[in-house]
Amino acid sequence: MKRIAVLTSGGDAPGMNAAIRAVVRTAKYHDIEVYGVERGYAGLIEGDMRLLSRHDVSDTIQRGGTILRTARSTEFTTEEGREKAAEQLSAKGIEGLVVIGGDGSFRGANAFYHECGIKTVGVPGTIDNDLGYTDRTIGFDTAVNTALAAINNLRDTMSSHDRVVIVEVMGRHCGAIALHAGLAGGAEVILVPERKVDYDEIAEVLDRGEAVGKRSGIVVLAEGAAPLAEVERELKARTSLSFRTTVLGYIQRGGSPTMEDRVLASRLGIRAVELLKDDVGGVVVGVRGGKVVDLPIEEALAIPVRFEAELYEEAKILSL
Repeated sequence: MKRIAVLTSGGDAPGMNAAIRAVVRTAKYHDIEVYGVERGYAGLIEGDMRLLSRHDVSDTIQRGGTILRTARSTEFTTEEGREKAAEQLSAKGIEGLVVIGGDGSFRGANAFYHECGIKTVGVPGTIDNDLGYTDRTIGFDTAVNTALAAINNLRDTMSSHDRVVIVEVMGRHCGAIALHAGLAGGAEVILVPERKVDYDEIAEVLDRGEAVGKRSGIVVLAEGAAPLAEVERELKARTSLSFRTTVLGYIQRGGSPTMEDRVLASRLGIRAVELLKDDVGGVVVGVRGGKVVDLPIEEALAIPVRFEAELYEEAKILSL
């Protein structure tokens, strides 16, 4: 294989640029040309792509977001849309495609591979860490540290004013960010989609702290666990504490990637190109036990997301 393309799809994640950089530089090492596709699958259908050089990815490893930009494409979910995309690649003699994104992006890559014969390799780029086949996804560590920094700052203010803040973090279906940031930030309560919210139990934890003179605290709420307004209302009704709310929102997606995300992205980008060089497609790469692995997309997506129940219970012990 002498010509490949790379794109970023779905939500952006810190470390995507490090992955793009690794793809380009590894490809150049193996004398393979690389085209960068702008705006994900939408740009692929429109043929919006350009040849990338080593210089194009210089000074990018530390940058958040994605230099290729990203977008969602409803057209690519259709067979006709995928055929248009395949025609754009064929016109440039491109035989392989690296897709950096999450599960939706991988499903599109799998259909593209089976229907159009384009060799695809998926690289997990999502802050939610919601892919069961890999221990970590690119962007998760940075997002957790961003949330943790906010929690640290909020605790200072809450302690000064004797208030409890409910901090909403991202995680519609997966509570990994809330769990890790909450544990590291010493949160009194962590609410995740994987566990039913028990307001009486939460109130008991907060009341126990108040009984020993603690009138401030942190409640970390994954957005998919319960509506923020509901949590505030129910806790106000059950305790005499003063509450405030903060939604971190998209701040968790941006920022310079951490060392862990840069190294992970670099390793996975290298492996993706090596697979395409060997004419392998329809697979995703990830990391298990510190080692880079690859497996078929269907098999990878069939693996359920593992909730770290033991870590959750440990966090509850530390909040008592």
